[in-house]
Amino acid sequence: MVYAYQYARHVVFGYSLISRLTMALPRGIRNNNPLNIRKGCNWKGERHPQTDKAFEEFESLEMGLRAGLVLLRNYIEGTTPLKLKDNTIARIIARWAPSSENNTARYMRFVCEQTGLHQNEVIRFRERSKMVAIVHAMCKMECGVDIDTKVIESAYDLV
Repeated sequence: MVYAYQYARHVVFGYSLISRLTMALPRGIRNNNPLNIRKGCNWKGERHPQTDKAFEEFESLEMGLRAGLVLLRNYIEGTTPLKLKDNTIARIIARWAPSSENNTARYMRFVCEQTGLHQNEVIRFRERSKMVAIVHAMCKMECGVDIDTKVIESAYDLV
């Protein structure tokens, strides 16, 4: 589970064992960034110093999830500079995981299967349970890890 690293950090005292345990975790989990947000903004809760050259690092899993939820809210509500409302699974995933870097169709199918939502169903950010389900599925796709939904709910409450 996600807390294995945090648990091991507090229980295991041998540095080399902690180091090996840490490196075995997916990059997004090591960075407390399970949605793999690329560098580019100054986020609340960023970890300093940052050692990953490509992806953001956060102080906690909740703050990494919060940043992802802020981005998704901006997509859905059209508050990005482009003012486009990417408010369906199809449009969110096409933007989040472009086909130049990902198998976007597979990613979209996965999120739809995991959430039970149709790819063209309109999503509203205020629909907490849908947002938690979407982020849960996206984390699973990004990192292969089943994040506890209570942690995602806590991050949603921080937005």
